[in-house]
Amino acid sequence: MLTRRDAIMMGAAAACAAPMARAQAAAPFRFALTPVFLDNDAAVISALRGALASAMGQEIDLVQRRTYQEITGALLDGSVDAAWTCGYPFLQHRAELSLLGVPVWRGEPLYQSYLIVAEDDPAARLSDLRGGTHAFSDPDSNSGFLVTASDLAHMGETPERFFSRAIYTYGHRNVVRAVAGALTRSGSVDGYVWEVLNSVEPDLTARTRIIARSERLGFPPFVARRDRMGEPAVAACAAALQGFDRTEQGQAVLQLLYLDGIAPADPSLFHGIAARMAVLGGG
Repeated sequence: MLTRRDAIMMGAAAACAAPMARAQAAAPFRFALTPVFLDNDAAVISALRGALASAMGQEIDLVQRRTYQEITGALLDGSVDAAWTCGYPFLQHRAELSLLGVPVWRGEPLYQSYLIVAEDDPAARLSDLRGGTHAFSDPDSNSGFLVTASDLAHMGETPERFFSRAIYTYGHRNVVRAVAGALTRSGSVDGYVWEVLNSVEPDLTARTRIIARSERLGFPPFVARRDRMGEPAVAACAAALQGFDRTEQGQAVLQLLYLDGIAPADPSLFHGIAARMAVLGGG
């Protein structure tokens, strides 16, 4: 039986053909992704490439990198034209980067960081985790590092002093796996990713328990270099992303990502993240 993902992937492949024929002479538009967020989901990557190619009328080269630092470096040196990144690295380079759009999830362009432990762990709050092992996703992740690090700073602590050992998994799903599999006692994870996993891999999330949720913060945005925002291809990318909810292929991408749409965004959306950066002296 043809599954929803099979149908989407077939549609994405077919839809790529027309824009490729129209834009054979144009260089591919290079769009960067990090597995910190998508965890190499082949169906999502295929559908995203197809929807962008169809809407932009241009070949799309999806570039995958392991870390946010690598994505930011590629944006700044021009190796990629646009990227789906996190609010933390966006603000770290706010003078050089501009927003193309921000995903809307459950009606808002916001999400939370979750602090998780194993389902049978007695911890009730961050302070209960002193001396344990902890999983972060990426040192430049808001939900996967900054939130917990800034909460510890309010306590007069650092991750290095507070935890006996901290690891970086470079994937939010991997944070959940680390805690569920007892590799670490606790973890800092993107609440949106945990909630999606709770829908698609409930046996995994059932082995974890949320003990703290952050305030609502700006959702990981799509960005490009500020000095390239006037380029037709970059403008077309922003329009394509923000129009996903109005096209069949775009709606398929949103469905796979459990998102409502992609909206225009103002940097003020990320003031909460900036405040947490300031706690660490990086704002």
